[in-house]
Amino acid sequence: MRKPELANLKLSNPLHLLALGFGSGLSPVMPGTMGTLAAIPLYWLIQGLSPAWYLLILLLGFIAGIWICNAATRAIGRHDHGAIVWDEIIGYGITMFAAPAGLGWMVVGFVLFRFFDIIKPWPISWFDRRVHGGFGIMLDDVIAGVFALACLQLLVLYW
Repeated sequence: MRKPELANLKLSNPLHLLALGFGSGLSPVMPGTMGTLAAIPLYWLIQGLSPAWYLLILLLGFIAGIWICNAATRAIGRHDHGAIVWDEIIGYGITMFAAPAGLGWMVVGFVLFRFFDIIKPWPISWFDRRVHGGFGIMLDDVIAGVFALACLQLLVLYW
């Protein structure tokens, strides 16, 4: 059963569909984790692109994400509701930039991103508390993605 605050979100609205991670954000348990799981097939589709195209897709996803998350926030009437998971999708994409191919690395990237997104060490927590709107929703996950990317690349280097 859907939470009452989500009643104004419609999967038929493309902005809401994206904000909800194609419905994954509606999970009654761990919607952020489910949103990150929804990012895996999207990553799989773009992983073979050149670094320039990959980064362009992430940049466009980030910019669109500000608009997407704002639209969902307005419909819900609450900032950064757990059902909004487009930010997780972009954050996971950042984590996986230049990652080696293979399911194992996708899982490692998943775990690293979820760790930083859930724990929110400084400065992620600082931005999460102080920057609002669609930009704020996106920003903390972008930073978590950068932290996870750095850790993943260190693992690649020293593995």
